[in-house]
Amino acid sequence: MDNNRNLDLDSIIAEVRAQYEEIALKSKAEAEALYQTKFQELQLVAGRHGDDLKHTKNEISELTRLIQRLRSEIESVKKQCANLETAIADAEQRGDCALKDARAKLDELEAALHQAKEELARMLREYQELMSTKLALDVEIATYRKLLEG
Repeated sequence: MDNNRNLDLDSIIAEVRAQYEEIALKSKAEAEALYQTKFQELQLVAGRHGDDLKHTKNEISELTRLIQRLRSEIESVKKQCANLETAIADAEQRGDCALKDARAKLDELEAALHQAKEELARMLREYQELMSTKLALDVEIATYRKLLEG
């Protein structure tokens, strides 16, 4: 029997190296495939996020336009309010002036009415005095007529 074991280390190392290279290539291929699937998933996610970002930017621009429009409307309404307040103040002032004028005219008319009543009362007294004098004269004339006739 030949106990001579001649170990061929070079062939064993080459064989082991070939197995390791095969395993490394398989691992590399699997890693590459995993990388590609992850990369594609990330590209899809990035695309969705890009679309979401565009959508959000559009919403922000629409909201910005809406805010600007609302601000201009608010400014317009504020100006209208200021104009209305000014008009109200002017109307109140004119109303106060008209009320003062009306009160002054009312006072003048009341004074004229009071004076006219006093004048009427004085004329009524004079009329009554004249009537009583006339009656007295009529009685005296009637008395003289009776005396002259009779």
